[in-house]
Amino acid sequence: MTGREDVIERVSERIAGYGPPRAVVAFSGGVDSAVVLALAARALGRTAVTAVTAVSPSYPAGELEQARDVATSLGVAHRSIETGEVGREAYARNDGERCFHCKTELYGALRRLAAGGADPGAAVLAGANLDDLADFRPGLRAARQQGIRNPLLEDGVGKAAVRAAARRLGLAVADKPSLACLSSRVAYGIRITPGLLGRVDRAERSVRALGFEVVRVRHLGDRASIEVDPADVPRLVGDPRLPSLMEELREAGWSEVAVDPKGYRTGSLNPTLRPPTARRRLELRPRTT
Repeated sequence: MTGREDVIERVSERIAGYGPPRAVVAFSGGVDSAVVLALAARALGRTAVTAVTAVSPSYPAGELEQARDVATSLGVAHRSIETGEVGREAYARNDGERCFHCKTELYGALRRLAAGGADPGAAVLAGANLDDLADFRPGLRAARQQGIRNPLLEDGVGKAAVRAAARRLGLAVADKPSLACLSSRVAYGIRITPGLLGRVDRAERSVRALGFEVVRVRHLGDRASIEVDPADVPRLVGDPRLPSLMEELREAGWSEVAVDPKGYRTGSLNPTLRPPTARRRLELRPRTT
């Protein structure tokens, strides 16, 4: 048995061992949640699994259609729900607990769906993996508080193994760049609004239109910082269309626009958090049962 197949078997068995014969999967459309969805369908049967995509101003445009396509390819029912985290004051003020409040909203909605309606008594699954413990992820605390199962994290599966499993399963999103909510682009302490998130989303689509897959446009107040894959930074800097792109972003409301020479890295805004907040990552550990 190869390592990839071993991950598939182990995680499938873990999901089957949760007990409930049905599952609701928090499905963003990214590779992590797609692997969880595929393995839940494998463990429980396709008709016993529902993929649920939460839609709000923090969810990038175009992702919902892709999520539907992946669910359809797996033969799994898909539904979308609207979540109201952006309207929560605790979320909108954008401090270090923003992700906690977001996931509290999401998981509460999924638990209500799992407790009644079409999926009574279903387990609620999400797609965190082991590598998430290396970053500041207060949403994992919300998952633990609400009894959400993260089978990849619980089984100690990291991102590289997740992608390998996705390729073995034939998932179209196996090599899709990591997806994060649009609010993660906004510097802590700057208030989150639907209008601001829409501006960031449009800016990132403009950068992608130049041929870049991994893109973040960080909102730093009056300044915008463009991040692409570190290997692509020279290509972006040398692109003759860059001046027009930067002018477009200035017209969108940023007085200063720059390309980050370090390129994209996960959690690039997290170092601005106070140490006591950042240390909360140490509270998060994979569950072994």
